[in-house]
Amino acid sequence: MGLRMHTPAAAQVADLVDELASWQRDGLPVQLHPGDVGWYAMRGMEAAAQGLRAWADRESIYAIGLLDGPNLIRMALHPDFVDIQPLAEQIHADLSSAENQIFPAGSASIEARGATALGKILQAHGWMPGEAWTPLRRALDAPVRLPELAFRRIDASLAGQWMEVHLNAFRGSDFTQEDLARALQRWHTMASTPIYEQGQCLTAYDGEMNPLAVAGVWSAGSGRPGLLEPIAVHPAFRGQGFGTAISLAAAAELRSMGASSALVCTPSENRAAVATYLAAGFVADTEDRDWHRGEEEPVES
Repeated sequence: MGLRMHTPAAAQVADLVDELASWQRDGLPVQLHPGDVGWYAMRGMEAAAQGLRAWADRESIYAIGLLDGPNLIRMALHPDFVDIQPLAEQIHADLSSAENQIFPAGSASIEARGATALGKILQAHGWMPGEAWTPLRRALDAPVRLPELAFRRIDASLAGQWMEVHLNAFRGSDFTQEDLARALQRWHTMASTPIYEQGQCLTAYDGEMNPLAVAGVWSAGSGRPGLLEPIAVHPAFRGQGFGTAISLAAAAELRSMGASSALVCTPSENRAAVATYLAAGFVADTEDRDWHRGEEEPVES
């Protein structure tokens, strides 16, 4: 196939994300989505470029990966080539090569849902099933009925409030004003990227305009599945159905953007999150697992 793995330049990221968007189709396993790259772009387009890998020849791009941390790559394969053996072999060779320095020696994980040929090769080389994930999806062919809360699209003036809820949900209340300022700057960085032209942030409020929950949504274009990333409920308001409410609002927003369905994926052990999405009309797909290599496994030379 004449394949070569490469790292794009920052100026190439938007085109690569457009290619990734064209691979999003209903009925396929939930793979890397443009929204995953958009959320990662809080670090900036240069960092997004450094985190991306593409497998291509002179004519086509066949696979895209995002290094989402030092020990994890999240993969998407072109749906027409997902089970091509030479492609799977080349991806494995590149990910395992010490020269490429994809992973440090020791523990590593590969998220490659639906990539059957790649999975077989990884298993043959000692990779084992790792963390379990539950993909969920909701069809958007009919309008989404929303609860009686106030929902707002977030612009720069409300971004600090959005990020404060997000930090409370994922870090707890011990963050400082400096932490919030840095997080807000990351939001502005993300919102300034071309990827965010297909994104939107939402906040749910009660009758006194207290922010209850937040969501990020990402379109892959009209007629394609959109992604919820992230969803968060302020800890002070958990257990009251606001996670379901913001998930419904997120689905409705994606429908207004032309999405055919709404996707989300959560660790299977997070039963509360799975229950929240089910309550919002999402349907769980078959559970899937990352591929994991333990600390004792060497990097191939």
